[in-house]
Amino acid sequence: MDATVERRTELSQFLRSRRARLRPADVGLVAYGQRRVPGLRREELAQLAGVSVEYYVRLEQGRNPHVSDTVLEAVGRALRLDPAEQDHLRNLARPDRARPIAQAHAAPRPAPVRPGLRRLLDSQAGPAYLCGPRTEVLAWNAQAAAVFGDFGQLPDDRRTFASLVFLDDAYRDLFADSWQEKAESTVAFLRAGVGRYPDDPALATLLGTLAMKSEEFGALWARQDVGDKGPGRYGLRHPVVGRLDLDFEILHLPDAGQVMVSYLPAPGTDAAANLGLLASWTG
Repeated sequence: MDATVERRTELSQFLRSRRARLRPADVGLVAYGQRRVPGLRREELAQLAGVSVEYYVRLEQGRNPHVSDTVLEAVGRALRLDPAEQDHLRNLARPDRARPIAQAHAAPRPAPVRPGLRRLLDSQAGPAYLCGPRTEVLAWNAQAAAVFGDFGQLPDDRRTFASLVFLDDAYRDLFADSWQEKAESTVAFLRAGVGRYPDDPALATLLGTLAMKSEEFGALWARQDVGDKGPGRYGLRHPVVGRLDLDFEILHLPDAGQVMVSYLPAPGTDAAANLGLLASWTG
């Protein structure tokens, strides 16, 4: 993989993948003739979006950097994009207008972790950590180290959740009941990062490493799924205390390009007692 991600290629592949998942009947169209590839044809999508076929082809090929919000919204509606996918389309189609010009081609630099955020992490009742745009773990509390391992012992290039999820067998065992969900959400988050930071060489290097070392990552990456981190629940199998059902919440820090992930025991489970045992043994 190149030192940066090729925006035109990303845009073309993303739009083609979104067309491929829709059938004419899904959008109220009648299919005519035999189709060599699944999904909507370009002319059908252009009809739904209210633009000419030539205009849409230029957009899909990344040759229309001045496309308007109105057209992008129309294409998004025709493709039934969710909000995260619509943002991704806008970032890819108009990178200089989706972000301030001074930041349009700048690779994101890890912002220092503010002392207040470190105190906030330490004040959490359960595991909590702070991640950057490449899933790099920037800070964590003692409970997070007890559950997920001591991030401080990892080399910088392996201290990312993406590397741990796809390249570390211990994490596959830890997320035994929810590994697929974790893997899919990680890839979707990285895909959104490509739209925001297409010229980030560190992100491109991470993606290239994962693609070379993990067939599962490559298969998920080819799906073109996009998503931001959101709340949910994971069922973990900790090697010391056993089952941990944990709900998690996300705090986005857009000014720093960071997210804080905070875990709490899921109601009605033994997770609280198991976390307490873990804290007493590792504290």
